[in-house]
Amino acid sequence: MTTDAGRTVPQFPFAPARAIVAGWAGRNDDAIRHHIEELEALGVPAPSAVPLFYRVSAALFTTAGRLEAVGPDSSGEVEPLLVHDGDRIRLGLGSDHTDRALETHSVALSKQVCGKPVAPESWDFAEVEPHADSIELRAWIRDGEDEEWTLYQQGTLADLRPLRDLIAGARAAHGADAFSPGSAMLCGTFPVVAGGIRPARHFSMAMHDPVLGRTIRHCYETVTLPAVS
Repeated sequence: MTTDAGRTVPQFPFAPARAIVAGWAGRNDDAIRHHIEELEALGVPAPSAVPLFYRVSAALFTTAGRLEAVGPDSSGEVEPLLVHDGDRIRLGLGSDHTDRALETHSVALSKQVCGKPVAPESWDFAEVEPHADSIELRAWIRDGEDEEWTLYQQGTLADLRPLRDLIAGARAAHGADAFSPGSAMLCGTFPVVAGGIRPARHFSMAMHDPVLGRTIRHCYETVTLPAVS
């Protein structure tokens, strides 16, 4: 257990049996179009529908601070994370790390080939659901150890579809078991602040609850493996 602003923070109940990544999950149509345009600039085709719910291997989810990825073209995306631990739903913080080169061929495959770093802490979703829209998420990137962190993404849960709606959507797309005890779901991301989607060696993210005065933080390093053909 760790403490945050004087309160006890449970460690993440981690070892999901099944996992989903919710894509194109913005609440605002203009924001969705902006994110689609960001990806189209990289050669990624527009989605067939919004939102979409991608099934990925649960084994990809990790609390480790080091991620290995083949080639130099992967990057992170800060996202809220829902986990059903068997007793309750918990809200955590994760990164939908994605291979951008492969994404131009298949979004589903690009998500499957990369690990999904998540913070080792979480909150009881019932505690935050009444004020969920006020919860803030941010991400920063840097390459060198001596570089300054650059703000990369920011938004609130009000920018995303209500999390209960995403749970219902995942179940409608993949059956009732898609989000049931043992499930984890990344719940959508935010446009890049400036400079476009790009890789970085270090990715830092935070989720802040201004009502209860607490913050979850996580940082990871991406180690690039050679792309041998």
